[in-house]
Amino acid sequence: MRRALLVLIALAAGLAAVTAMLAPRARTRLAVKPDETLVRGAIHVHTRISDGAGTPDDVARAAAKAGLDFVVLTDHGDGTRKPTPPRYVDGVLVIDAVEISTTGGHYVALGLEQAPYRLAGEPRDVIEDVTRLGGFGIAAHPDSPKAELSWREWQAPFNGIEWLNADSAWRDERRRALVRALIGYWLRGPEVIASLLDRPVTTLVRWDALTRRRMVVGLAGHDAHARMGPRGEWEPTAGSYSLRLPSYVATFRAFSLSVALGAPLSRRDPHADAAAVLGAVRAGRITTVIDAVAGPARLAFAASHVGGQTPMGGDVRPGVDVSLAASLEPPAPGAGLHLLKDGVVVARSTDGLIVFAHAALSAPAVYRVEGVWPGAPGVPPVPWVVGNPIRVGFTPPRASVPLLLPAQWAMPAPVDGWRIEQHPASVTTLTPTILTPTNTAWTMTWRLGTGAPAGQYAAMAVDVPPGFVRRADRLSFTIRSAAPMRVSVQIRIGSSGMRWQRSIYVSPSPTEQSIAVRELTPVGAEPGTPLDLARVDAILFVVDTVNTAPGSTGEVWVSEVRAAGSGN
Repeated sequence: MRRALLVLIALAAGLAAVTAMLAPRARTRLAVKPDETLVRGAIHVHTRISDGAGTPDDVARAAAKAGLDFVVLTDHGDGTRKPTPPRYVDGVLVIDAVEISTTGGHYVALGLEQAPYRLAGEPRDVIEDVTRLGGFGIAAHPDSPKAELSWREWQAPFNGIEWLNADSAWRDERRRALVRALIGYWLRGPEVIASLLDRPVTTLVRWDALTRRRMVVGLAGHDAHARMGPRGEWEPTAGSYSLRLPSYVATFRAFSLSVALGAPLSRRDPHADAAAVLGAVRAGRITTVIDAVAGPARLAFAASHVGGQTPMGGDVRPGVDVSLAASLEPPAPGAGLHLLKDGVVVARSTDGLIVFAHAALSAPAVYRVEGVWPGAPGVPPVPWVVGNPIRVGFTPPRASVPLLLPAQWAMPAPVDGWRIEQHPASVTTLTPTILTPTNTAWTMTWRLGTGAPAGQYAAMAVDVPPGFVRRADRLSFTIRSAAPMRVSVQIRIGSSGMRWQRSIYVSPSPTEQSIAVRELTPVGAEPGTPLDLARVDAILFVVDTVNTAPGSTGEVWVSEVRAAGSGN
């Protein structure tokens, strides 16, 4: 018995030695003076509401253990679930948000109230809806090695971007590195998570390019699930096991988001406090710190000029001399501070302070700051601290150029001959109302089939003569609905059955709308599939399960459908 015990002790000691050898070095602990106007937190966290391991209260307790002030829950959804009001749990402010799946990637929507219909479909449509509903959206894990998770619509006007994502960082690692990480995790979980981080070169280049056109807020997304299936996914197949790692606590200790509020949180009014946190995030007053490398740390970055001072995330008007000042606390031997201008380092410091001049006559530029830690993990090394940009000298954006010039001609669609097309499980009626001898309004009353989404749809369609849209650059019509919703406006080539569509927002107020032909995208075919307008022989207004739940009912009213163009 004694011999067996000695063997077990020796094995345990050997295992501990191997674990210690394989684990990354412990983080450097820094000390900064308290500042109640700065709060630390995590954004992009999943719970049991979707595919996470813990309840919202579990997440809050983990955040409290990690020393965070707030956490933003972003369970997968379509925006129709009423968000849970902000609240404090164990001293942590819990804010409910949502991660929406689009055809071009995932979009994290903050500050969004309950949507009146499903938010889904093309990125441009989801972004438009989130903005209309008062939300702030972030392109999640934009360059994930897992193709279906990557963001693919770079021309869309999203508000923010995850320059770093914890769930994407490990996916390009070799198996040997992952095995080593798994062993070392039990000793230093946060440091192991950080050891899998690299500098996301492609994403940072994209971010720097985007900010020359408009302000795009950058932050690191935790994408925390505290659960991993047998193939490294968050949703293990039925009957399979999942590991409860990396834990919420370890993930929250790996890195954090520091938000500059301007005033302390009340700690008593969660609604007001949540508004303050989300308002600062919208404004770009947010810094990422890789705490598992060294922390806590604090970055200050501002631009001084005639007329005042512009904080991180702001724009400085053209024609003024600007002094940019960046400081990093606390001083740390060997740590560096870099000032980047349009993505290129233009100033370095090892004392935690940089002052840089931008002359009034200089070309417009975007400046941001990174903290660099010696021996930081990754190839190339992950930045230790990353702040948001200040844009200097850019003229305010002019009113957007209309996508379509005024129409010079129009050809009405047939007044008669409208018909119903529907899924077998749907119930649809079509009622005409004669408005004038040449204009009939058609009302489609519909109810989609119940059950899980399985292609349920209801449509009103009309055949058009050959060449009806051959010279057109738009389809125009007047439309309204019984309640806010989205309708897919489609054209079809009957001989092939191929369709092209554009989703539009429809309100209860009659509105004249025009859809540019060049904005139409193919349905069920590769993007860019050529469209032969001369062969189009039908126009459809379609309600389907992209934006409408099965079993839903409603009414759509359409009139004055026509093809139109600005040229001959």
